[in-house]
Amino acid sequence: MDADSDVALDILITNVVCVFRTRCHLNLRKIALEGANVIYKHDVGKVLMKLRKPRITATIWSSGKIICTGATSEEEAKFGARRLARSLQKLGFQVIFTDFKVVNVLAVCNMPFEIRLPEFTKNNRPHASYEPELHPAVCYRIKSLRATLQIFSTGSITVTGPNVKAVATAVKQIYPFVFESRKEIL
Repeated sequence: MDADSDVALDILITNVVCVFRTRCHLNLRKIALEGANVIYKHDVGKVLMKLRKPRITATIWSSGKIICTGATSEEEAKFGARRLARSLQKLGFQVIFTDFKVVNVLAVCNMPFEIRLPEFTKNNRPHASYEPELHPAVCYRIKSLRATLQIFSTGSITVTGPNVKAVATAVKQIYPFVFESRKEIL
């Protein structure tokens, strides 16, 4: 087994965060009273609205900015955001769906081997930081992709990046480095 051999790694996307604007002022009290699946956070000045399908949670501000979390793909995030805009239109607001942007993608990937974290950190020093007294994982940053990877000794890797493509590229880039620090099976 070598680092160049094609190994199929399953990258499971667990959360996609997106932002969009409605281009109109939103009356939070009206949304709280007339909307479905709504939590009004008056002290913070926002409304939380949940959709069942796709399963997303939206944070709505009166300025018209909305953040959606909980989707498992970029397409599902956009579909959920559009459904949310439509439900606000049905409440009587002049919503125009604009400035949609995927802001963050969180994914998990499991390597088929365990990793020696001290050796990995020593070999990749400027990008990798490992503080076992604070956190059980190595924090590895790829500045060009704006991705952060949390690498655990079990072989589990949590990747945070700006989009799905960056997350997949980050896993592809880290595999050879992780492979050379794998634990040998006796």
